[in-house]
Amino acid sequence: MKKLLVPFLLLIVLTISACNSATTKQESNPTKAENKATTITYQSENGPIDVPSNPQRVVVLSSFTGNVMALNVKLVGVDSWSKMNPRFEKALKDVQEVSDESLEKIIELKPDLIIGLSDTKNIDKLKQIAPTVTYTYAKVDYLTQQLEIGKLLNKEKEAKTWIDDFKKRAQKAGEDIKAKIGADKTISVIESSDKQLYVFGNNWGRGTEILYQEMKLEMPKKVKEMALKDGFYALSLEVLPQYAGDYVILSKNPDADNSFQQTDTYKNMPAVKNKQLFEVNAKEFYFNDPLTLDYQLEYFIKNLLGK
Repeated sequence: MKKLLVPFLLLIVLTISACNSATTKQESNPTKAENKATTITYQSENGPIDVPSNPQRVVVLSSFTGNVMALNVKLVGVDSWSKMNPRFEKALKDVQEVSDESLEKIIELKPDLIIGLSDTKNIDKLKQIAPTVTYTYAKVDYLTQQLEIGKLLNKEKEAKTWIDDFKKRAQKAGEDIKAKIGADKTISVIESSDKQLYVFGNNWGRGTEILYQEMKLEMPKKVKEMALKDGFYALSLEVLPQYAGDYVILSKNPDADNSFQQTDTYKNMPAVKNKQLFEVNAKEFYFNDPLTLDYQLEYFIKNLLGK
């Protein structure tokens, strides 16, 4: 009886030992499914790329800083244009200013995701630091761009919710504005930069997407002819009145030469004489990310509707 019992007990011990060994092996070697859960595959314009499913240290080398901030994702590095935006100043206080040439600085920030434009320099080197996704500016419309950023950051639902709400608010405001000022009234977006003036089409930031795409307000014929295709058009002071609508949004760079505002050409424009020209800080109005768009919409409602 004892001779039979010993092999039986030995078999039980070996079985338990094998089970424990298998369990330990599984714990020390996560399954492929568990590994895959830490990343997602984003379909970028350059093909599929694996990116963090929950990025914690993002570097933005372009105009998409506000797009990322709107989705509450942590930034560790941003471009100079974003850093000089007064409305972003508080949120970006501890975020480093970087460029596509400050590779060592970017390495020190230990990013887990880098976002840039298609013409960003050193892309191959950046890809060695962290997954790098680039976009071609204006390849998709401004709201689709936010949806793409949402997909990239694994926050597509949040992006879609904001987009739907924003469109409703902007379109309703447009209906109210046209009812107040007249559907046939025109509006221009003009900007001062150094010693050059620019007028913008319907997709170049500065609130143009809201005014023309969502609100369906009219741009002057001359603006439509010269700025609609390329998005912007450089002009001289002498021809400025030809591009000025009944209403004008003047995106004014406080650091630029704005002496043109002291000229008779400027002062005699109907929009100026009728007090229908509204100045905004260009540094706050440049972009078309959700944070800036919400600010622009509030500004237009306040100044064009008087609310």
